[in-house]
Amino acid sequence: MNKNRSLKTEILFRLVIPLIFFVIVDAVLSYFVTLHYVDQAYDRWLLDSARSLAQEIKVRQGKAVVELPPAALEIFKWDEQDKTYFKIISTEQETLAGDKGVPEPLSPETDWSHPVYFNDTLYGEPVRIVSMLVTLDDAPERIFIHVAETLNKRQAMMTDILLADLIPQIILVILTGIYLLSGLKRGLQPLHILAKHIAGRSSRDLRPIPESHVFVEVRALTDTINAVLEQLTQAIATQQRFIANAAHQLRTPLAGLKLQAERASRSQDMQAVKPALIQIQNCADRMSHLTSQLLILAQSEPINGGYELRPVDLCELTRRTCIDWVPKALQRNIEISFECPETTLFVNGDDVLLRELLVNLLDNAIAYGYEHGNIAVKLDQQAMPRLTICDDGPGIPEREIPKVFERFYRIPGSPGNGCGLGLAIVKDIAELHNARFKLSRANAQGGLCIELDFNT
Repeated sequence: MNKNRSLKTEILFRLVIPLIFFVIVDAVLSYFVTLHYVDQAYDRWLLDSARSLAQEIKVRQGKAVVELPPAALEIFKWDEQDKTYFKIISTEQETLAGDKGVPEPLSPETDWSHPVYFNDTLYGEPVRIVSMLVTLDDAPERIFIHVAETLNKRQAMMTDILLADLIPQIILVILTGIYLLSGLKRGLQPLHILAKHIAGRSSRDLRPIPESHVFVEVRALTDTINAVLEQLTQAIATQQRFIANAAHQLRTPLAGLKLQAERASRSQDMQAVKPALIQIQNCADRMSHLTSQLLILAQSEPINGGYELRPVDLCELTRRTCIDWVPKALQRNIEISFECPETTLFVNGDDVLLRELLVNLLDNAIAYGYEHGNIAVKLDQQAMPRLTICDDGPGIPEREIPKVFERFYRIPGSPGNGCGLGLAIVKDIAELHNARFKLSRANAQGGLCIELDFNT
């Protein structure tokens, strides 16, 4: 497809070419219609000439004779444009008068009940010929009259009629093309104004495109552009909030790290430096954890679904992740149990992001579950693969459930040094995989149970 196609040229061609085609078809039809009626008119004149010759045939002593005075013959043949020839013959006497070279109908099955018209050539010129049978009461013989005429008048009249018909149509096509061209320029002017308006904007101006001077047919395009601009505005606002929150969250451990470093630098006693070093290590661990979660959170927001989801063995991935987190669970004397069907469960997903989802769920369960508690991880096949992770910790109050998915939100009084990104990451990854996410109480005593239903 041509990349430089012009809408104006396309519309103009789609309008003018059919118009030219119709004019050509009309010209062809006009030619044949004109030919028919011109032939009819001049054929009647030609027949009148043949009938006038028939009146000059007399019967004397039982034989047909032609009495055609020279003056009458001159009047008969006189014509400014064409030449007229005739021939009168009988079955017994052959040629009675006229030019012997005038052609006759060649078909032996000619029907002489009415005049016969045909085209032929005489002395190198095309002619139109009428032949008729004349029957006289006193003459036993059959008499035939053949009158031929050149085609100059016919062709001149056809040319005049066709020109009178075609010239106005050609002028009409030219005027229509000029009008269409100027109309298209005026009609497409709002699009040029719109293009200049968009081109004149800065890269930061994401306001909707005004539609006050936009055609109804173009509003589908402007509505789509405005929808994209709105999505970009929301995406940029989300990114700006993310950056602001991330900067705020990073500022606290950085400030603590700087404070402890200054404290350690002023101390002369190694024993006094040790608590500061421990705090520095804690701050570094918190920053490392926060940075890792921020990167995962940013990675879980691909533009336009940039991840290619492939079949992932959810059983094997969950088993390996649980094994990796057993040492951390044992630090709090928490036991992790894992249950999976014997058959493999495949889901379409990204194995790296699915592992991060499991890591955040297990990390939260270990961090907020009771010591000497249990974490139950279960995979089963319902209508679709379902992942369930339950702990026996304090759980989440009902009023806080809608808030815990917000970034950097932590329930007041929550233990630990979390930054409020774990469930936000889980929510984004679940949405990326079209998985349904549900939080509920694990049992009557409390606890938290998280269910994820995956579309295969």
